[in-house]
Amino acid sequence: MILVLRALGVGDLATAVPALRALRAAHPDRRLALAAPAWLAPLVDLVGGVDLLVDTPDPGRIRWPHPPPRLAVNLHGRGPQSHRALAATGPGRLLAFASPDAGFTDGPDWDADEHEVDRWCRLLAWYGIPADRTDLALGRPAATGVPTGATVLHPGSKIAAKRWPADRFAVLARRLAARGHRVVLTGSADERELAGGVAAAAGLPSEAVWAGRTGLAELAALVAYARVVVSGDTGVAHLATGYGRPSVVLFGPVSPARWGPPPDRPRHRVIWAGNRDWPSWDGVGSHPSLTALGVDEVSAAVDEVERVVRDSGAVAA
Repeated sequence: MILVLRALGVGDLATAVPALRALRAAHPDRRLALAAPAWLAPLVDLVGGVDLLVDTPDPGRIRWPHPPPRLAVNLHGRGPQSHRALAATGPGRLLAFASPDAGFTDGPDWDADEHEVDRWCRLLAWYGIPADRTDLALGRPAATGVPTGATVLHPGSKIAAKRWPADRFAVLARRLAARGHRVVLTGSADERELAGGVAAAAGLPSEAVWAGRTGLAELAALVAYARVVVSGDTGVAHLATGYGRPSVVLFGPVSPARWGPPPDRPRHRVIWAGNRDWPSWDGVGSHPSLTALGVDEVSAAVDEVERVVRDSGAVAA
């Protein structure tokens, strides 16, 4: 058995796909168990290659009722807590970044500025396991019960600083609807009020609000068959990358160099103003690197990625 720890969210799982597939390819005859939150199960199924999902809401504690794994792999962090959690399962060998605090010095050094996809590919390469950082595609779910060809706007984020202002999302939604886009607004149950406010300000019907109405499988389907996706630096942006759907991702304050879509894919457009000098910020609401982004710039980016798709001759969802 191979035990892999990646107990985080949607974007974190999506960026670990190349590493997970590399482990699967390197050990085709062994069962692969993934320690991650149970609510990620629909996305784990779309990644493929995982034989067992071990519900792990707390990365510092893995409930492992099975015999010690032959191999444990830390795709969660640098340690020491995650290293110790994996070591507690009694693995024959641990693959991880060096963590002197955990008494583990075998792996490579951590690079805080490294892109999240490259980080885990480099970790495996250190141990002689090649990984293809472009292998990000996700299995395409059925579109049962969700609209296809919709323009998905995702105004929320667990981190308020990473949200583009809601009133600008509303102006963008109104513009796109006037140009013939079927706009839908996605988000978690906690973001339903936010999405509903954007829809109301944009003059959209309540049926346009899908926030809180979808599970992860339905959200993946909305994105997989979307006309275009506009979001901040969230899991939805990584779903758009995994499905190759045209997307505009608004970054800030974290750099796209660490979490952005592949720069060689022009159907994914990153807008980033975080390399400018900003006045002091009180830490409330959207970060200045996001409030600096205007609706005209985002609207033009939507047109740009759609033009890329048309020029490439790709078939729309």
